[in-house]
Amino acid sequence: MVKILEKFEYPEGLLYSADHLWVKKEDGTVRVGVTDMAQQAAGSILFVRLMPKGRQVESGKPLGTMETGKWVGPLKSPLSGAIVESNDALKTQPKLLNEDPYGKGWLAVVQPSKLDDELKNLMTDQAQIEKFVQTELPKLFKK
Repeated sequence: MVKILEKFEYPEGLLYSADHLWVKKEDGTVRVGVTDMAQQAAGSILFVRLMPKGRQVESGKPLGTMETGKWVGPLKSPLSGAIVESNDALKTQPKLLNEDPYGKGWLAVVQPSKLDDELKNLMTDQAQIEKFVQTELPKLFKK
């Protein structure tokens, strides 16, 4: 587990989108979730609604929505494809996104349709991720 700016966890081996979601390649599918920085910025997550199994999603378009005490908004899919599984546990335990964003708090498993083309839009390099986090800090954590 790598800490960025000593505050945010960005595990190695995952890919990251500019919309604060992570991607983990699995056997022909990808698992998607919310980054540690995003869940910290959001605060206590009260509600999560995800697209159902079988639904097609496009990169940059919503695969679901998230609601907190201070924000309601889309969870933008980092990749295009078909949802093969949604994390049903989030319906009754939305705080899993706060408690375990890289484990039990995953959002969906997607069968990607344009993986090779869309992978280049994701960040993998720790220096690139750190630079991104520094640019996002003032946007997400306004004083």
